[in-house]
Amino acid sequence: MQTIKTDIAVIGSGVGGSAVAHQLVGSGAKILILERGGDLPKEPHNSDAEAVFVQSRYKTQDEWLDVKGVPYRPGQYYYVGGHTKFYGTAMFRFRESDFAQTQIDGATSPAWPVSYADLAQYYARAERLYGVRGTAGVDPTEPPRDAFPHAAIPHEPVIAALSVRLRAQGLHPFAMPSAVDYGPGGTCRRCGTCDAFACRFDAKGDADTRVLRPLLAHPEVRLERNAEVTRLILDGAGQRIVAAEMRRNGEILRVEAPVFVLSAGAINSALILLRSACEAAPDGIANRSNVVGRHLMNHHLSGLMAVKPITPNATKFPKTLSLNDFYHGLRDDPDARGNIQMLGNINGTMICATYPRIPRIVANWLGRQSVDVLAMGEDLPNRESRVRLLDGERVQVDYRPGGRAAHNRFVRHVRHVLRRAGFPVVLRHSFGIQAPSHQCGTVRMGYDPATSALDAMCRAHDHPNLYVVDAGFFPSSAALNPALTIAAQALRVGAHLRNSRTT
Repeated sequence: MQTIKTDIAVIGSGVGGSAVAHQLVGSGAKILILERGGDLPKEPHNSDAEAVFVQSRYKTQDEWLDVKGVPYRPGQYYYVGGHTKFYGTAMFRFRESDFAQTQIDGATSPAWPVSYADLAQYYARAERLYGVRGTAGVDPTEPPRDAFPHAAIPHEPVIAALSVRLRAQGLHPFAMPSAVDYGPGGTCRRCGTCDAFACRFDAKGDADTRVLRPLLAHPEVRLERNAEVTRLILDGAGQRIVAAEMRRNGEILRVEAPVFVLSAGAINSALILLRSACEAAPDGIANRSNVVGRHLMNHHLSGLMAVKPITPNATKFPKTLSLNDFYHGLRDDPDARGNIQMLGNINGTMICATYPRIPRIVANWLGRQSVDVLAMGEDLPNRESRVRLLDGERVQVDYRPGGRAAHNRFVRHVRHVLRRAGFPVVLRHSFGIQAPSHQCGTVRMGYDPATSALDAMCRAHDHPNLYVVDAGFFPSSAALNPALTIAAQALRVGAHLRNSRTT
């Protein structure tokens, strides 16, 4: 078996792994990034709804099982840059309250072992790294911060009119923080396909374009593509990780390093740890607490199509507006709470891919006439919501969301807000665990090794040279997009690793 040796092995090239590597460049360490996929091809199919949503051209061919044992193709995308190649560019900081313990309908959303103050400087660094655009001082829930690195992307007419109508209701719409290379000299063409599509013009602020490509110019950084890590290997004492096994082009290789950073995504990182079970760790690596693979969360995500029958929506880039007036609850229902933000344009092809019985002519009409909004609520951690590794390497996802009733009440209120804003018809679609967005919580961090897998620096309680740095470390999901928080914590972990090499 061929062996590759390095100083720091980073498993996964998405928002977490790339940010850790970014902090380590220039430290003198040799950094090896292992990505199970290759480069996403730049081709017309990138912006073709038929190819992306109907043919699932870029989705993995893997099959997982739902709780009933029915197989499905999960919404996982294995490419350099990870899921950020397809994300909607939203880069929110969590609110200060998101790091504290709260209650929703009597169930607990636990506190984090880090605070907003711990992450504030790294949030700012991540915003600069990704080129985030926004406007500070408008969102009433906004935590303390300096100005954004770049001015907000302006609203197109239909979205600007919606903002005016929301303000007329006494609300405080604000510019959605977005990582897009927009403005003079930028590469964004406002082509109309951004959210859930890859950008062949490199205008989207993804981990590949903004972080990895500059890193690869450094001689100490090496990226291995098509390198799927299957398991980690412990030393004889069962304490330190000594190697990772990976498959590359049908060959099994061994990677040895003093430090391992696992950033394969919430579900896949948990699977690697579970698959690494051995005599010293019979339930899987980093799993003495038996939490690995558990507490799977995904946010409550409800897409709302606000339809105005006589007014078509010609907006090319709608993701410029957000609303947090109800982030801490409704006046008469504090548990019904969440974030409101724009979705990317939903067209007839996308509708028919999800609802094939709808006639194409009707779906196309709905796509033309709708303003598309996302209502996002916090998914509460449930120990029995989990990913399992079954016999024969089969993967089962038993997802049990928490706080759904509160989210449904929140969505009812959002629909009323949209109707008051001039949209007589507001249709709803709920996104489930099969969508790739926002999966988190499967390798949670915490103070107590009996109830968590990682400490506040994302280091495994059981293994001093293993760090897990992706959304798996989230103790709770909050109700905002996770990408910037992953990046901020990853930059913090990377700074810690860099400092530990010099002390």
